Amino acid sequence: MNEIICPNCKKAFKVDEAGFADILKQVRDHQFEHELNKRLALAENEKVNAVKLAEANIKNSLQDQLAKKEREISDLKAQSERSLAEQLAKKEAEISDMKSKIQNAEIDKKLTVGEAIRAIEKERDNLATDLKIKETETQLLEKSINEKFTDKLKVKDEIIKMKDEDIERLKDFKQKLSTKMIGETLEQHCEAEFNKLRATAFQNAYFEKDNDARGGNKGDFIYRETDEAGNEIISIMFEMKNENDETATKKRNDDFFAKLDKDRTEKKCEYAVLVSLLEAENELYNTGIVDVAHRFKKMYVVRPQFFIPIITLLRNAAMNSMQYKTELNLIRNQNVDITNFEDKINTFKDGFARNYDLASRQFKTAIEEIDKTMDHLQKTKDNLLASVNNLRLANNKAEDLTIKKLTHGNPTMTAKFDGLSGKGE
Repeated sequence: MNEIICPNCKKAFKVDEAGFADILKQVRDHQFEHELNKRLALAENEKVNAVKLAEANIKNSLQDQLAKKEREISDLKAQSERSLAEQLAKKEAEISDMKSKIQNAEIDKKLTVGEAIRAIEKERDNLATDLKIKETETQLLEKSINEKFTDKLKVKDEIIKMKDEDIERLKDFKQKLSTKMIGETLEQHCEAEFNKLRATAFQNAYFEKDNDARGGNKGDFIYRETDEAGNEIISIMFEMKNENDETATKKRNDDFFAKLDKDRTEKKCEYAVLVSLLEAENELYNTGIVDVAHRFKKMYVVRPQFFIPIITLLRNAAMNSMQYKTELNLIRNQNVDITNFEDKINTFKDGFARNYDLASRQFKTAIEEIDKTMDHLQKTKDNLLASVNNLRLANNKAEDLTIKKLTHGNPTMTAKFDGLSGKGE
């Protein structure tokens, strides 16, 4: 048994070993718990102090960094202000310099503009004077031209009217061709088309079948026209080829060029025209009027709808050259020496041929527009007007061909005409 004294009442009591062990265990548990709580409290205080210390350290570090950044911002701001101030001062200096230059330039510009204005005003006054003179000359020239060409303009209007009528007629005929010519051959068609206009447009014309086979060949039709004095205006040898004709089976247009040229020469015709329905898909021949003078001179290939237009085109060109033909026949009939006369005539013919060729090409352009689309008739009329204008130029050259100019520099001719003048007196 163990004797234990109570620390509070000082009394002694006895306990056995089991009780002593139990009390000892209680004391130890209480002491351990007290020690544990004490240690936990101490650890909690240390943790709180550590957190406060860490917070204080972080706060101090952040404050240092913030102070450093504020110093850097202050330095950058100071540098920026100095730089801007320098740039501003530089720009102000440049502006001041530019203002000075502008002021000087304005002064120079005013002086230069003033001089230029005075020069332009002087030139304007001179031009105004020249313009008045030119206007007066133009008015006089227009008056002279209008007086000279009034009748020719009327003829041109009549030609254009006839072309418009031809266009309408050709539109109708082209529609017929889209199927085939029912009940008539190509020759019959062309003859019928000509006879429709014979009494009005071709009163002095001969258009008949070529029945003269003395040379071994003959064409289909011959067209001849003379003036009232019996002078031949134009002659054309026609050959008609229909793709439905048995003789034209699988033939090409150029297969007939040589024969047509031979017929033209033998029958003494000026032009040769092949009216053809051959090679229906050939785009060249489908343009309407094709000049094949590169193969045979003065030869054309036309589709049937351009049979009348080719006659009127060649006829009108020939009519404009009648003055030249009349004077030439008169001189030849009088047996005048034409040593240098022919050279001048050839020069005139070359000039006339150029204008005629231009007129022909412009007329071809007009025909192409007709064939492509009938909706562009106005454009066709413009081309026809251009063609008439070139024919007018050719006519001007014909009118300008006087006996005085032809005999200039030719003593033989001058003597002959002086002799004629003397006889007349």
